[in-house]
Amino acid sequence: MKLTKTPLAMALLVAGIGSVALAHGGVKNAAVMARMNGMTSISEAMKVLGAMAKGQTQFDAETARAAAKDVGTLSAQIPDLFQAPETDPKTEALPVIWERFDAFTALAQDTEASALALSQSLTTPDDLTAGLAQLGATCKACHKEYRK
Repeated sequence: MKLTKTPLAMALLVAGIGSVALAHGGVKNAAVMARMNGMTSISEAMKVLGAMAKGQTQFDAETARAAAKDVGTLSAQIPDLFQAPETDPKTEALPVIWERFDAFTALAQDTEASALALSQSLTTPDDLTAGLAQLGATCKACHKEYRK
């Protein structure tokens, strides 16, 4: 993924890192922190795609494909990250994850498949718009059921 090292880009990067640190501040359980970091990585890759789809950044097929591939690769790790029913007061994960772990895993796999398909087929802004809508729906389906 290409990163632009402009002062604005660097400021946004620092601000983003700072907000992640604040959001994850006080998490004591290492497994929960690992999950939160994994989900934050997915979110960051989705933001790259979203900014391009909204025209906030210039469309770049290579960068978009890399971000989609990152979402897919990271989504494949979700079941392992959530395998143990770890908790922490700061977690946004709902206990229903472990009550319906097979369904939760299936949704993570849907996100992985959607992201990887997008990473392989994306060549135009229209491809991004259509693919991002489908990918976003897979994320939303999981968040609706399994996240505070």
